[in-house]
Amino acid sequence: MRLGFSLGTLLEHDEVLRCAVMADKQGIESIWIPESWGREAFVTLGSLASLTKKTLLGTGIIGIYSRSPASIAMAITTLDVLSNGRALLGLGASSRAIVENWHGIRFSNHVARMHEYVELVRLICKGDKVSYNGKFTKVNDFKLAFKPLRERIPIYIAAVNDKMLKLSASIADGVILFLRPINDLKRTTSQLKINRNDFDIACVITTAISQDADLARERVRKTLAFYVAVGKIYSEFLASHGFADEVEQVTNEYRKHGLENLHKLVPDKMLDAIAIAGAPEECRKKLGRFRNTGISLPIIQFNPVGDTENSFKEVLTTFMEK
Repeated sequence: MRLGFSLGTLLEHDEVLRCAVMADKQGIESIWIPESWGREAFVTLGSLASLTKKTLLGTGIIGIYSRSPASIAMAITTLDVLSNGRALLGLGASSRAIVENWHGIRFSNHVARMHEYVELVRLICKGDKVSYNGKFTKVNDFKLAFKPLRERIPIYIAAVNDKMLKLSASIADGVILFLRPINDLKRTTSQLKINRNDFDIACVITTAISQDADLARERVRKTLAFYVAVGKIYSEFLASHGFADEVEQVTNEYRKHGLENLHKLVPDKMLDAIAIAGAPEECRKKLGRFRNTGISLPIIQFNPVGDTENSFKEVLTTFMEK
């Protein structure tokens, strides 16, 4: 049974390391490290490469505006060597707010830019000399100064809207979906699989599990409220997929009072459509319902409830029970 974990900014660095070791021992397929404006993904994954043995290690995700294609290729091929061939590259356009206000780069033409980045990163990762003259990216007669472990490292594209979904299905090894209502996932997976039997459809699912179901659901409400409040692309997508009133309430309250008590505006209907939260048995059933939509790799975005290590053990026990 394929299962991945996203270990993000709700965890301290040492907690990420300990959770990754536990996941590796339990046979979890992959661990994904997000970045946004938090810990640097490749450095974190380099640490995990030395502590784990079998689990695949992916960037989940890094933004293409934060590095040149050459920098990305150097980093992922280095990680692949350090991990003995376990690297996965998850790329995303990120958002206008992060790209322009954090990296100081104009956010434009992100679909076309992604196309060039994937093409060029693939060429560099082969280890041959590369010349590439694109609209956004250029390399003139250069090659990596070391031999990559593999000529092809799997590339996943994070996608929300149709243009990026189509691009991912045409040039990538897989797609990473996030905050997609379960009733829309079956339609999306069917479209993505029309011409690609080998295409990996990963979906990051915000998850919290506890014997105290209300506490777990509150933890997930806080995460969802945050993404709706600050993530314009996600709020617009959810508003156009049945949650216009809920998104309006959350965003209006955020403008007035910030994040405090914002989670109280996330109703059960919204939470249950896009997340897994509650007591173990119900969460196990909910994961099954997500799998039945046609996704091939559920990636559990771990939201700790109480003590991080014990909470992670609870999640592992819930989903890895035979």
